[in-house]
Amino acid sequence: MSTTAEKAADWLLSGLALKSTLFHVGQYCGAFRASTAGYQRASFHLVLRGECWLHLQELGGREARSTRLVEGDAVFLLQDMSHCLSPHEAAPIAGDFHTRAGTMTPLAEAPRGPTETPGSVGLACGFFEFGSDLGDAIAGLLPDHIVARHDDPQLAGARVVFDLIRAEALRTQELPSPLLARLTDVLFFYALRAAACADPLVPGLWSAMRRAEFAPLVNAIIERPGEEWSTTSMAAFCHMSRARFCKHFAEVCGQPPAQFVALIRMKVAAALLRNGSTTSRAAECVGYQSESAFAQAFKRITGMQPGTWRREGADMTAAGRGARHAPLH
Repeated sequence: MSTTAEKAADWLLSGLALKSTLFHVGQYCGAFRASTAGYQRASFHLVLRGECWLHLQELGGREARSTRLVEGDAVFLLQDMSHCLSPHEAAPIAGDFHTRAGTMTPLAEAPRGPTETPGSVGLACGFFEFGSDLGDAIAGLLPDHIVARHDDPQLAGARVVFDLIRAEALRTQELPSPLLARLTDVLFFYALRAAACADPLVPGLWSAMRRAEFAPLVNAIIERPGEEWSTTSMAAFCHMSRARFCKHFAEVCGQPPAQFVALIRMKVAAALLRNGSTTSRAAECVGYQSESAFAQAFKRITGMQPGTWRREGADMTAAGRGARHAPLH
């Protein structure tokens, strides 16, 4: 049976649109420093064979950290972060952190088993873009990076996906298989779901869902966004005073309760509009009696008017339908 955290992850994933692209696939031998930092994009690294270390520089008061990665592990950096991969446990000095070193050679040239080159590591690295019904607002609820371990029980299904990724990487000699990017999308979804269940310290939705005093409230808001979720009613739902509720909710979730409710409501409304719902119907479903007030709130969070959002959704649906029925050449 799904946990409340898994339900939250599935709810969030239902609104994500992910597109991965491969940057390079191959192997390093000896000393190297590899990184996808500096491109202003989210990125990933998959360890196809061997082992290496992921080094993250200090960020926003968080201490620098180094994490050992072994075959089957993956790291997803959900924002452009200062980082590098290397064969050394010690992180490089600040001046060398952004300097890439070493030469990547084709993965197929690295034999498996006893004859494999000592100290070599096989990597698949790339970028991904993930949009959602709320864009940056939803992205703000996600951790800045996720390390997916090959032996994590929550990622049992992902191991099959990883084996397919490695098989595709070894199969292609010149250009990476287009399946690699799609399989990476699936692997990311597994990793994001696991993050919801594994780390009680990640911000936003994950943190709220892992707190017994707030998880039932978050579930109720997601299931019934049209109800009157005032600060007073939410405090009563959690059996807290209004002042205590506001203080503790903001500490756990990283944002005031009213802002959190608005975020969930607009996520639901955005999905309704994408599916062709009228603005008045979407507003009613998420608790707005005034269509103009709903439109103002929707634009404030998404940056777009509801009607424009609905039209873009219709255009995307038509384009997808046309692509499915396009003749093959």
